[in-house]
Amino acid sequence: MASLGEEIELDFAALREILQCGDSALSKAISHLETAGYVIARKDRLGSRPRTWVRPTRVGLDAFDGHLQALREIVSLGGGATRGGTPEL
Repeated sequence: MASLGEEIELDFAALREILQCGDSALSKAISHLETAGYVIARKDRLGSRPRTWVRPTRVGLDAFDGHLQALREIVSLGGGATRGGTPEL
């Protein structure tokens, strides 16, 4: 979701390069995000080659913003970690 902005639609190959992952992992991730309503994937052709284009939905962008806000809150609290990185209980 971080790669997809509000007005951005990327093709599968560009996403694969940005995320540096394999086709199978990216395909599964897109399927899960699409099922959750976070992205829309459309199939098209560029010349004779099939292409998959992915763009975020408003629901996906809002969910991602909420996730980022939660992470910011965790960081601002300092996480309660000790020097070894293990949370204090």
